[in-house]
This record gives sequence, structure tokens and C-alpha cells, in this order.
Amino acid sequence: MAHADLISPMTLADPQPFTIAGREFRSRLMVGTGKYASNSLMIEAIEASGAEVVTVAVRRVDLDRSKDEAILHHLDPDQYFLLANTAGCFNATDAIRYARLARAAGFNEWVKLEVIGDQQTLLPDTAGLLEATKTLVEEGFKVLAYTNEDLITALRLEDAGAVAVMPLASPIGSGLGMLNPYAIRTIKQRLSVPVIVDAGVGTASDACIVMEQGVDGILMNTGIAAATEPVRMASAMRAAVEAGRNAYLAGRMPKREVAVPSSPTAECWAHERHRHNDRRSYCRARGSSGDLRRSASRRISRSVVRTPHRTARRA
Repeated sequence: MAHADLISPMTLADPQPFTIAGREFRSRLMVGTGKYASNSLMIEAIEASGAEVVTVAVRRVDLDRSKDEAILHHLDPDQYFLLANTAGCFNATDAIRYARLARAAGFNEWVKLEVIGDQQTLLPDTAGLLEATKTLVEEGFKVLAYTNEDLITALRLEDAGAVAVMPLASPIGSGLGMLNPYAIRTIKQRLSVPVIVDAGVGTASDACIVMEQGVDGILMNTGIAAATEPVRMASAMRAAVEAGRNAYLAGRMPKREVAVPSSPTAECWAHERHRHNDRRSYCRARGSSGDLRRSASRRISRSVVRTPHRTARRA
């Protein structure tokens, strides 16, 4: 029996389930419904993605479920968690109005809130977003706020009552991938509500890299819908999100500026083990931080891997 066959699903269980406002979701991938060539292709892609949360732009779709050509006619609310989206709203007043309209049309109290500030770049209007968030939270909505990658705005949205903050990876529909990983990581580290990256993810490798930053999930639409084969891309995105999450949980090896043999000699291995044990004892005694330990590890690596001319001099 192969070693992989001995790994139970529980071994790889996520220690932190994906939970928003008290509701747990199985998939960390959320998808949109726009830009597909047909409703049947949209449904195939959504199924291939494994997503539970599906967003619907209430400003741009027919909310009459009885019409066969309407998107909502093809989305079973018992199978998918339908999330109303205020895409296309350029001020707080419109965003609030369409959130209310969605709830009146039969959506739940959850809303993905967008207030766009610039028609060319589609970057968010953060002032209008904060205003709309405060109003909708007071009215009982659970707001997932689409914003830029600015930490201060993210903190203010959390303070305003947003149940999740959704910073962009790059502009909507650009497919550029994550432009500022430091900002995304910082937002995730500072916020207590879920951080879901939204917009700009163009292919599976983009999705994997985003999830490796430790964020809680990704929302995407164009990256799947605009692919040559949307169903195949949806499947790739699903695998990439899972791979990126597992890589984050596993913890990547440290980056080094020197080579380290993958199969060191017995002498080097014994020396490394001895130094490693000494370092661990020292760190426990001093209560050192993770940064100090990583620094010590780098010094050990450099001491073990010596250049040939130094080795020759010692001989």
C-alpha cells in the first residue's frame, strides 16, 4: 500500500474552517455569474468550481426567477448560497438602494457591497463604501465589503460592522494577479473578520499564490468566464485554491541565499543536528521570538555549507 493511501482525510483537515458571520462554508472559492456565453455554460463552470457561494449582480440581471433566460432561473437556492452584489453602483445611495431591492426580491440579508469610484479603473470609492456599510449594517445586512488593498480602510470597514473584507488582488477584470502581497498579508494579520481576495485573479497560479498569503478565500468571475474553456479553468481554480491553502497551512521552507545539500553527508548532518539542538535549547531558555529563531537558523545554514576554498584551508 502506498504511503499516500495511509493518509486519512482527517489528517489534512483544515484547523480553521471557513466561517463568515457564524456560517461555515466547505469551499473557499466563491464565483460570479457574469460574462458567460450561455447560462448552461455558467452552470457547468460553477459546478466544476465546487463553489457554494455564487454572487449575482442585482443591478444587471433580471430578478424574475420564472423567466428561462434569467440567471436566477438556473441557480437553485437550495444548492448554492446566492450572494447579492451591488456591482455597477457608483455612489453609496445606489448601492444601498440595490441592496434593499435584492432583499425585497427574495435574497437573504447578505450582500457583497461594491461602491465604484472611477469608471476607467473600477477602483472602489472607499468613502462611499464606508457610508454604505454603516447604513446597511444598521438595517441588519451582513456586509462583505469590496475594497482596495489599504489597511486603514480595511480596519475602518471592520469597525463599521462588515462581516468580511474583500481587498482586490488587482483591478476588476484585469487578470494581473496579486500586485501587492505585502498589503494583503498585512490586512489578513490585522483583521479579525475573514479576508477574501476579490478581483484580478487571472489563472490558477494566481489563485494559488493568493491563498498562500493566508487569506480566507477568493472570489472570482472573469478569470473563469473569460477563459477559452471556462469549465476546465473552473476545475483548475478549485484545485489551485485548495493547493494554496494547504501550502499555507504546511508552511513553506525558508528561502536562503546559499545552497544546502538535500542529502548531506553524515558528518554535516551530525554537525547540523548538534547545532540545531543547541539553538533550540538557547531559544527556549531565552524565550526568543520566531524572527530570532529564523535568524539563528540562517546562521547555522551558512556555517554548515562552506565554500571549497575554506574547507581546503581548514584541511
